[in-house]
Amino acid sequence: MDSDQPEVSGPPPLLSSSPLVSSSPRLLPSEAPLSEAAEAELLDRCEEQFTNLERIQNAILSCEADFSADPQEQPLNRLKATEAQLTQWLKMEPRVLPTNPEILLHAGKDEIQKLMSELEMIAACCEAKRSNLSETLKREQTWLEKRQEVLTAATNHVERLRIEQETSSEHSITSVLLDTKNKIKKMKSYNDQLTEVLGDLLEDHFPLPTAGAGKRRKKALPDRNDNLISLNTILELLMNRSMESPHDPYVAADDRFWPPYVEMLLRYSVAVRHPENSGLIRLESFC
Repeated sequence: MDSDQPEVSGPPPLLSSSPLVSSSPRLLPSEAPLSEAAEAELLDRCEEQFTNLERIQNAILSCEADFSADPQEQPLNRLKATEAQLTQWLKMEPRVLPTNPEILLHAGKDEIQKLMSELEMIAACCEAKRSNLSETLKREQTWLEKRQEVLTAATNHVERLRIEQETSSEHSITSVLLDTKNKIKKMKSYNDQLTEVLGDLLEDHFPLPTAGAGKRRKKALPDRNDNLISLNTILELLMNRSMESPHDPYVAADDRFWPPYVEMLLRYSVAVRHPENSGLIRLESFC
């Protein structure tokens, strides 16, 4: 397959920098333009390279025209041709730039100027990144100082509490407990006094109906006087029920409850009926 292709000689390398052939190259501050002889030599080299490129392109096109028309064989032929060209390029020694010192000087200065521009861009990026890192470091240091202050305050507070706990004697704890017990005892005594006063008040002003209170009272309550309980007992039942089972504070208003007392408690909002069962009452929530 290689023998059918036209022999293509290795082209000389092109110029390594396009700004060398630019109509207005960037010059260094101390650089003078090329002389006419150097510019003419450079243009001749460029024309030579372009001519060589055209010749190579024509050779490639002629090789493609000779390829088999079978579309399945064309990729294989292209691969072989590319491998042959790669082998030829690997064996070829690169050529240097023209030996004209003036051209080499301008090429070197142009490359140095490009390198300086890239380095300045890299330096600017590094400076911006360094500035961002410096701001981040300051924020992190401020955050760390605040956290250290909080940690120091918490440590001091824990240490102070530990010292107070160690210095507090057993006698002081006992005295606090005794004082609390005395207060509880006083509250219970005061509660008993209030309960006794309330019982006496209810007994004096709200007594139970008796059988000898009159003819009308006898007709209204013939035989139930013995089963009735006092208003004090009713209130005590309601209060105990509310304290012992707050989830179910209702008490059955059975025959022991005198109806006038029940109606009085309901009318003055001391007690309320069950919304679904009128035979149950509970103490009103005064809180």
